[in-house]
Amino acid sequence: MMGFNRPSKIQETALPIMLAYPPQNLIAQSQSGTGKTAAFALAMLSRVNAAEKYPQCLCLAPTYELALQIGQVIESIGQFCPNIKVTYAIRGNQVPQGTALAEQIVIGTPGTMQDWCFKRKLVDVKRIAMLVLDEADIMIHTQGLSDQSIRIQRALPKSCQMLLFSATFTEVVRAFAMQIVSEPFVIKLREEELALSNVEQYFFVCQEKYRALCNLYGSITISQAMIFCQGRRTRRSAAWLAMQMTQDRHQVAILTAELTVSQRADIIQRFRMGKEKVLIATNVCARGIDVEQVSIVVNFTLPTNKKGWPDFETYLHRIGRAGRFGKRGIAFSMVESDDTATVRMIEEHFQTTIKQLDAEDLEELGKLQN
Repeated sequence: MMGFNRPSKIQETALPIMLAYPPQNLIAQSQSGTGKTAAFALAMLSRVNAAEKYPQCLCLAPTYELALQIGQVIESIGQFCPNIKVTYAIRGNQVPQGTALAEQIVIGTPGTMQDWCFKRKLVDVKRIAMLVLDEADIMIHTQGLSDQSIRIQRALPKSCQMLLFSATFTEVVRAFAMQIVSEPFVIKLREEELALSNVEQYFFVCQEKYRALCNLYGSITISQAMIFCQGRRTRRSAAWLAMQMTQDRHQVAILTAELTVSQRADIIQRFRMGKEKVLIATNVCARGIDVEQVSIVVNFTLPTNKKGWPDFETYLHRIGRAGRFGKRGIAFSMVESDDTATVRMIEEHFQTTIKQLDAEDLEELGKLQN
């Protein structure tokens, strides 16, 4: 149904803990694309009493898109549990005040979930048996989300099972996790195990990045691609790139944080359906967007933090769009000559190899698909 042949590493390790009785709390480090959503979806479905028609499991995610995607996985796995229903605590889902929710699983973003729990009283927090926090590292670094998540968690009964997933395990994440989860099992994968060995990584040193991109498109067959932009004028450079590619007759969509929730959802749905072959995105889309046909990721600009250092986690999430569930993917980074040091730092951090290619050598580019 969902293409699983055997459990992934995180599923194999985490599922026995999540399904144990009495319930055990868990903190797990796991990238997107490793099967964690299916793992905690199974855990939520197993904890629900289908005969009781009220919210019993909550799942918090940092973005609207990720909340919807988690729900799709739960609904797909749960199709054989017809009495278990899912609803979404997200902006735009207008539920009248005083509604008695009959859905047992509520997935949403922290702000709207907090509103449903405390202001609108749509969720009785004292009856919640499980809380899942996905992408906790993003929650922490997004203003307000961690405070909202902690407020929800503190209102839950002591018996509530807590499952927290994070791609990174920094001191900040660890401190946040310990506020949310008491006496947890901890699954921490080594960093190099997360380095996405099924994604081949290359970089070009080029003064004219768009020319290099055109050469790439002229040399290899690309089903669907995601291109990431970042910088002081991120929105403007994304719009410029979209205009150039459209003029060259590529089917292009653009995804930035300034779009409304419904606009973003529509763009991602169109891309999933293959109506556009290229999605140009800012970092809003680096996390959790699963489109199976994406085989190529291009870093038109490398992700860096405010100090100009490489943003390793964002880099990993970006290239991970091309390597879903063990499929082969290719990631290209376009850099100027003074950015090669950044590439080497990324290589060293992940103990991986990022091979330099000549953007003008069309024959060499053409060999990449063999």
